[in-house]
Amino acid sequence: MRAFCGIDWASDHHDIAVVDESGSLLARARIDDTAEGLDQLLRILAEHGDTAADPVPVAIETSRGLLVACLRTTGRPVYAINPMAAARYRDRHTVSRKKSDHLDATVLANILRTDAAAHRQLPADTELAQAVAVLARAQQDAVWDRTQAGNKLTSHLRAYFPGFLAAAGHRREGIYHSIARTLLAAAPTPQQAAQLTRTQLRALLKKAGRRNTIDKEVERLHTALRMPQMRHLPLVEEAMGRQTLALLRQLEAACVSADDLAEASVQAFEMHADAEIITSFPGLGPLSGARVLAELGDDRNRFADARGLKAYAGAAPVTRASGKSMSVAARRVKNQRLASVGYMWAFSALAHSDGARAHYDRRREAGDRHTAAQRNLFNRMIGCLHHCLTHRIPFDEAVAFPSRREPHLTLAA
Repeated sequence: MRAFCGIDWASDHHDIAVVDESGSLLARARIDDTAEGLDQLLRILAEHGDTAADPVPVAIETSRGLLVACLRTTGRPVYAINPMAAARYRDRHTVSRKKSDHLDATVLANILRTDAAAHRQLPADTELAQAVAVLARAQQDAVWDRTQAGNKLTSHLRAYFPGFLAAAGHRREGIYHSIARTLLAAAPTPQQAAQLTRTQLRALLKKAGRRNTIDKEVERLHTALRMPQMRHLPLVEEAMGRQTLALLRQLEAACVSADDLAEASVQAFEMHADAEIITSFPGLGPLSGARVLAELGDDRNRFADARGLKAYAGAAPVTRASGKSMSVAARRVKNQRLASVGYMWAFSALAHSDGARAHYDRRREAGDRHTAAQRNLFNRMIGCLHHCLTHRIPFDEAVAFPSRREPHLTLAA
């Protein structure tokens, strides 16, 4: 008789429940989050029919962690059940809304027993693809941290040193530029900035990596940092300068982390066999390609068709129909990381692909707003990516965006 296992995980222990095809409880246990606990789990599974040829499937409410990684290396199917879905299943077993770790483990096991086909099994990605996923996601997190740190610093400077923001805003990168960060570290208050000499400014620019037109930039900064502005009291201004240095250290750490992880992500991505195909698409470079590979993986059985991938990426809309009412809206439940890189991918493709630009323009002419038109373009591009990865072929502009011939016009006699 086939068995199904559910694991309610925690930081230091895990509750195990094994049920049979009729839903009867075969075994229950609480194991530690250690190697001994993993051995205990494997022994319990072996006692109930677990073999290498026919492993017992496991349901758990997370896709990460050492326990999940070790279970995946054994080759058994592991299902990452959404906690919200598990909560709905719990109501089938008890209407009193009681909750316990053992009950949660039993619910997870019964989910596999009754509805395994409705849930997604963790993909069998290669070791390199998993490494790319770790690096690319960490780099994306570092970019978000950098943005958050930059916003905090910008908001703080606006409260007492708006003149620096005006001087740093001369560049597109603004406060994130190495010159802006170097200047702010040397002169975090309006008084200190106004006292910087041309010689000091020249030295700071060279320290930040400036090589060309240094004299012109020195004069610009020398004038900008001496522009009159509203000021706080001296002691308050000095205290706010100290806070600026603390926020600046956070920004510096986030910038260094983002740059280091970007380099590591690109190096790992370029070693993968799918890298050449992914970067053949307009708008995808090594770093954005690494992010795409991190979320798609290299298990080609993960998505049965392109429609599943489009829904996973959030590019496909959601239709809600009931009676005489029907609405089509953007998908909210999606892979947020893939959707984020998809928006940038579609935006960049507009400048690198005539077909993509024409597709976007048609959607705009049909009444779509900018975001909807880009999402539709992303939907088209990711469908093409699924086809290219499945058939191991590079992107072809003529196939992806076939030219539309003008209708034949006849002249009246």
